[in-house]
Amino acid sequence: MSGPTVVVAEDEAIIRLDLVELLIDEGYDVLADCGRGDDAVRLAVDHVPDLVLLDVKMPGLTGIEAASAIVDQTSAAVVMLTAFSQRELIDEASDAGAMAYLVKPYQRDELVAALRLALARRREAEMLNGRVLELEARFEERKLIDRAKGRLMDELGLSENDAFAALRRDAMSGRRRMIDVANDVLAGPAAN
Repeated sequence: MSGPTVVVAEDEAIIRLDLVELLIDEGYDVLADCGRGDDAVRLAVDHVPDLVLLDVKMPGLTGIEAASAIVDQTSAAVVMLTAFSQRELIDEASDAGAMAYLVKPYQRDELVAALRLALARRREAEMLNGRVLELEARFEERKLIDRAKGRLMDELGLSENDAFAALRRDAMSGRRRMIDVANDVLAGPAAN
């Protein structure tokens, strides 16, 4: 089983080759490498890597512009590499969606740690996004159940508790989910 997948974008060929070799030695699967920011975006979209390693200063698009486009179009974790440690650049990289930022020259263990941190943040973001989607779906179901309760209350003169009990009773007796019963109530005439 191969390690995490990565696309490398560094405009200096020697540094790029060193990065690719280091990543392979560390167990990463380098899917592609390039020296331009616009190529990095294309490669990230085409290959769908776990990570994209970007230099800040590149032709085509800057690393920050590329990071923003990559984050908008993929779920890849972005790690920025730069010779510059100005606070403004770090803030811009973070705003663009970079999950880690490393200043050159860096040590091998610093790069590996930054990559692991970015992957961990990516997994955490995916879990949070999944949880948000789940909660949104539950909220939508709850709204439909409340609308069905309201219809039963209006049409049958039931109290809120009785309307909810009727929905639950119909769901249990039919071995159905409450949302399915609520949809039926909303789609047709009120139940008895």
